[in-house]
Amino acid sequence: MNIEQFQTMLSEKGITLSGQQLDQFDTYFHLLVEWNNKMNLTAITDKEEVYLKHFYDSVSAAFYFDFTKPYKLCDVGAGAGFPSIPLKICFPELHVSIVDSLNKRISFLEHLAASLKLENVSFYHDRAETFGQNPVHREKYDVVTARAVARMSVLSELCMPLVKVGGFFVAMKGANGQGETETGEKAVKVLGGKVESITPFLLPIEESERNIIIVSKTKPTPKKYPRKPGTPNKQPIE
Repeated sequence: MNIEQFQTMLSEKGITLSGQQLDQFDTYFHLLVEWNNKMNLTAITDKEEVYLKHFYDSVSAAFYFDFTKPYKLCDVGAGAGFPSIPLKICFPELHVSIVDSLNKRISFLEHLAASLKLENVSFYHDRAETFGQNPVHREKYDVVTARAVARMSVLSELCMPLVKVGGFFVAMKGANGQGETETGEKAVKVLGGKVESITPFLLPIEESERNIIIVSKTKPTPKKYPRKPGTPNKQPIE
């Protein structure tokens, strides 16, 4: 996906990028490649692939969920900033918090945010399990996002405790998203959520399947969740 295709395809979805926003994506790409030489941020470094598989793929969440409001958004396990930083570039009114367990990635994200002159972004070096038990953050976010971090039954336990009642968890999954969500539906319910929609779509050009899963938070998450680090992955709610 070249830059013109990126711009045109987003415009077709109602997302019009200014010259400044396109410059931010360009800077993002160059910093991603530069820092990737020092640490493992991504296996994808070809420009057209980064624009398709990282930038466009991240923004695709906005085709199915309205990010135009000044939501408090938390991105769990964002790695090199996906999907929250591309969403923040497109929707500057978002207040973004990213939690990631690797401090080197946090260093990259802090440098990236400064270089892109992003406002209202915060970065936290923490495990999602302990972050979700922190009263400063627990049930404080309008939207929580995660992109292909873990299977849905595990991911729900990492993300749902951060969503305020009345808020949403937006999970971005690959081709197995539908099956994962069916398997993880009990976990979602136990954690206070309700699956509102599962929308499959094809990533353009390469035609690979993606699924956007939107979960609403209908009641508070029981205090015992999330359990201690590592437990959700070893013993998922099933």
